[in-house]
Amino acid sequence: MQEVYEFLKECNTYYLATVDGDQPRVRPFGTVDVFEGKLYIQTGKVKDVSKQLHKNPKAEICGFKDGKWVRVAGKLIADDRREPKQHMLDAYPSLQNMYSADDDNTEVLYFEDATATFYTFGGEPKVVKF
Repeated sequence: MQEVYEFLKECNTYYLATVDGDQPRVRPFGTVDVFEGKLYIQTGKVKDVSKQLHKNPKAEICGFKDGKWVRVAGKLIADDRREPKQHMLDAYPSLQNMYSADDDNTEVLYFEDATATFYTFGGEPKVVKF
């Protein structure tokens, strides 16, 4: 999982896919953190992405850099505790002007039953489960 975290961090931007009814939705994200041995992302509860994940937690992210990419598929589970929210905000100080660990909007979610697959053009995929 650490390798997945480092790759996504180096990408700066990765893309999160969710479903909205029968319509796929994809959007850029940039937050990724490891807390208590779990891979987390962050969003706002008021956003459509949060509502979609609460209806169907299955999601996939994809990040690309230097001719390599990773796809991470699994369930994103909300964690409402203050500690992981603050950990994420400490890792991304620029978010602190929009979010707080104590507001009713900040949401962090961690991957459960995740499978990450690293790819290169012409190379063999590498699979990591966490």
